[in-house]
Amino acid sequence: MAVETDVERAIFLEVDDFGSSATYTPLSGSPSTISGLFDNEYLAVDAGGSVPVAMQQPMFTCLTSAVSSAQEGDTLVISATTYKVTNVQPDGQGMTVLMLQEQ
Repeated sequence: MAVETDVERAIFLEVDDFGSSATYTPLSGSPSTISGLFDNEYLAVDAGGSVPVAMQQPMFTCLTSAVSSAQEGDTLVISATTYKVTNVQPDGQGMTVLMLQEQ
């Protein structure tokens, strides 16, 4: 059982501070505006050669309650860029990381 509530978690996701606004559209449902932490860092990828390769891995961390029925194929629009959800990773404590792929 999580110690904090969604109200307390939402403080970390506020658009005025660190958060980003996104339009979340489930495969079967209506779009909604949610807030979360968008990250698009470069990660090292082992391509089997002697030269390292890096690629970006976009992800969006948000309240689980905002994406409670999230699944692969849903979409997020962040700063006019559309992303497809490729993996849903709830942490069991009220937050979910959506792994994304730019469309």
